[in-house]
Amino acid sequence: MMRSLWTGASGMSGQQFNIDTIANNLSNVNTTGFKRNRADFQDLIYQTKRIAGTPATEETLVPVGTQVGSGVKVAGTQKIFTQGSLENTGNVGDLAVVGEGFFRVMRYDGSYAYTRDGAFKIDANGQLVTHDGYRVMPEVILPQGFIHESLNVTKDGRVFVELPGIEDPLEVGQLELYRFTNPAGLQAIGDNLFIDNAASGDPIAAQPGFDGMGHLEHKFVETSNVDVVQEMVDMIVAQRAYEMNSKTIQTSDTMLGIAANLKR
Repeated sequence: MMRSLWTGASGMSGQQFNIDTIANNLSNVNTTGFKRNRADFQDLIYQTKRIAGTPATEETLVPVGTQVGSGVKVAGTQKIFTQGSLENTGNVGDLAVVGEGFFRVMRYDGSYAYTRDGAFKIDANGQLVTHDGYRVMPEVILPQGFIHESLNVTKDGRVFVELPGIEDPLEVGQLELYRFTNPAGLQAIGDNLFIDNAASGDPIAAQPGFDGMGHLEHKFVETSNVDVVQEMVDMIVAQRAYEMNSKTIQTSDTMLGIAANLKR
């Protein structure tokens, strides 16, 4: 059977995965803090018919070898952690990270997760939480009776509120950011969350604006870093690559048909 049938099939499978990745990027174009994915590919093992450097005569060597590849495989998907644009919301619970760093939240089972989505809410206990009720860590507990619109978060993460009858703002908390040696190694688990693992390295904590961390922008959120035009161009390239791989299968089938019809 012709090798190109399976080579073309691997190419079609790879481009289907590429389209799936692009579709996920486009579907999350309005997701706060979303980071686009990129599909990476590797060529498959080669069949070597002649090795370069094989002696041709007593004095000469074969200058180039003879190899034929067997297609392509998906090597991995990488998160691209470039900065997204900032959107001014005016909401006192919203925070955006400008530069490197993640917010840490505590999930229901007590484990930690990390996010760039700073669209936080204030729950009934006066704590900053995510859409799903996960608490922002370190905890920020706002005092009872504080003036809601007085909530202010500085660029270095200090949280201030005003209380009725008290002239000066009261500092009630200090936010921290976390970074990783290899953020692309973080595992995405949905809900705009990541968890660390051996590939990402351990989290490194620091105050916003210090030790290589980005700073915070209050009443802003970070939009996704998906470039719609680039994704559409990538989609066209993937579609044409898929089509060309299908043509190699059709051509191989035609050649097999010619060979099969040699004797009638």
